[in-house]
Amino acid sequence: MADEDEELAMPRDAKIVKSLLKSMGVDDYEPRVLHKFLELWYRYVVDVLTDAQVYSEHAGKPAIDCDDFKLAIQSKVNFSFSQPPPREVLLELAQNRNKIPLPKTTAGPGIPLPPDQDTLISPNYQFAILNERPAEPIEETEDEEATNPNPSLEEKIDMQQNPHQRVSFPLPKHQKD
Repeated sequence: MADEDEELAMPRDAKIVKSLLKSMGVDDYEPRVLHKFLELWYRYVVDVLTDAQVYSEHAGKPAIDCDDFKLAIQSKVNFSFSQPPPREVLLELAQNRNKIPLPKTTAGPGIPLPPDQDTLISPNYQFAILNERPAEPIEETEDEEATNPNPSLEEKIDMQQNPHQRVSFPLPKHQKD
């Protein structure tokens, strides 16, 4: 009895969507599905009407006619929906791809895995080797050592390979009062 009351209170468009779902064999669905289909339907209709109005105005017509609707629907079909390629094209692509043999596997114990460089479980880190030099206090002034603002390629590589080197900055000279 409650289902009949809901059916009577349902808008005509919702009844149409419900009957379409039933005709396609869909009996069990969320109630929100009807709302989503109605939203999609209304959006499509508004887009087609808007396009038809633009085409009519562009042609200088005082009102929208059947040709404007046909053009709007055809443009929607051409730019919104794409058809799969023909079966012959798919078969030709499959034959070309199947001409390339699969790589030979090395059958060993366990599950065959791809090479280490192709997996995400291979180690991808390197150990940093620290310099074991004793720390010596170094006092430097601006005059003693000049830093190179444009290091050579060899110096850049050396800096990248040994990142734990001691770095010193020139200290400003204190003026006596």
